[in-house]
Amino acid sequence: MDDSEQQGTTRTGDDWTVLESVTEYETGWYEGGYDLVEQPNGTTKRYYWAELPPAVVIVAVTNDQLVCVEQYRPTIHESQLELPAGIVEDGESYTTAGARELREETGFEPSGTSLLQTYQVATGVLRHERGIVFAEGLTPVEQELDDNEFLEVRTVPVDEAVERVRDNPTNDATINGVLLAKEDGLL
Repeated sequence: MDDSEQQGTTRTGDDWTVLESVTEYETGWYEGGYDLVEQPNGTTKRYYWAELPPAVVIVAVTNDQLVCVEQYRPTIHESQLELPAGIVEDGESYTTAGARELREETGFEPSGTSLLQTYQVATGVLRHERGIVFAEGLTPVEQELDDNEFLEVRTVPVDEAVERVRDNPTNDATINGVLLAKEDGLL
């Protein structure tokens, strides 16, 4: 090991060469596969990944209440309280997708949306970007649930939001969205 490796020097993408990228399966929801990579020390390794389309998570507040949805998640076999969320469709911005998803899932139309943050999710295994959007000025409209959405709209007092979304089962998107909004002074 050279001195730079012993001192924990950060390696850049220039030190990593993708020799082969293989998609092993495709679903209507995501793709999965691996990259065969030459590592900085000259060895090779397969790094497996799943690639999902970008998603948006919406932090929406009306009358000092945080708008949430409660839904059953088959992957964990439990219902959970979470922020509204969904896929960003081709050509949509995060704010446009956030307004659409909020309207479809909760029946609230926002008068304004703002992007709080974008970030990569679970970078050890996923190729997936997520945006957190804040929505305000909510007007009730008709819900437009997709045929695979079975959820109930719930509200949580803003002053209890952090505590409530930390109750298990919970998810990273909900916790991240609430904490970012709280840090920005929006909750």
